[in-house]
Amino acid sequence: MGEPLVGLLGEAGNEVHVTTRQERKPGEGIRYFTGNAHEEGFLRGILEKGYGAVLDFMVYGSGEFRDRLPLFLENTDQYFFFSSARVYARSGEPLTEASPRLLDVCRDRQYLETDEYALAKAREEDLLLTCGRKNWTIIRPYITYNHRRLQLGVYEKEHWLWRALKGRTIVLPGDIAERSTTMTYGPDVAAAVAKLVGNPGALGQVFHIAAEERAAWKEVLEIYLEVIEERTCIRPKVLMPEDSAGLQKVWNGAQIKYDRLYDRTFDGKKLAEVCGDTAFRDLRSGLRECLNAFLDSPVWLGFNWRYEAWADRYAGERTRLGDIEGRRNRLGYLKERYL
Repeated sequence: MGEPLVGLLGEAGNEVHVTTRQERKPGEGIRYFTGNAHEEGFLRGILEKGYGAVLDFMVYGSGEFRDRLPLFLENTDQYFFFSSARVYARSGEPLTEASPRLLDVCRDRQYLETDEYALAKAREEDLLLTCGRKNWTIIRPYITYNHRRLQLGVYEKEHWLWRALKGRTIVLPGDIAERSTTMTYGPDVAAAVAKLVGNPGALGQVFHIAAEERAAWKEVLEIYLEVIEERTCIRPKVLMPEDSAGLQKVWNGAQIKYDRLYDRTFDGKKLAEVCGDTAFRDLRSGLRECLNAFLDSPVWLGFNWRYEAWADRYAGERTRLGDIEGRRNRLGYLKERYL
């Protein structure tokens, strides 16, 4: 979402300032500040300039967010807090912005004692909802994709596509594969957010931004398999354990239990009332184009070697140690795979 949003705001004639960990060349109307936005001194020095809007993509613990929220609200006309549609509880109906949240209805005391992502985001929302000010907008995106991010269930591309291209088996639990989901093209989400910037109807409001089209994860998998087979002339192997109990031991179990095992569909009426019609790309053509674009110029990010070991053990396969960077990662893989 971030890069296309910067481009859209710049093209609209805004002066856009972006914090970054890496040196970047400025563009027309776009200036970069290099540093760590988790460091209050760095952040305070930038916010003192005063902004018409601040769009905050950072991920915080709820305590960290509480400490810096006044700094944001006092130095901008409109603060955008990027939450997540993972805050919602299970629902048999399309989700609206008023649908119950996990934080409010969950009875799992052990889970509620954590600051897991969905709970942290909901607690941070509450800080805004009760702050006594209205110069904020809460955004709840759900699963977004582009040519660099292609998800399957809980997996990023590094956990399913990499295996497929290496000739190993994609292991997708059946209870996740059967669930319905929505996936939204990242630049479409950015275009919707851009319509909310400076929009008086967005102040003090919550919006989820997600396509209404839905598909089961097994249907998403089939789209991916078609593209890979077209490109390589080899159809990847797939195994589907009956349930995700084993995966939950090597993954964020709460993400599976309290999101990916839910059917997710969204009602987009509120966003349309404030922004007008918002067009979202159809899932099949979007995923096909993005996967083909990635395969043209693949760039891999971080790997979860504990998961890789679990998937290899389940499929009766193994990863070449030469493919695993770092002695600690290799030892961790071997321990999980064989012990």
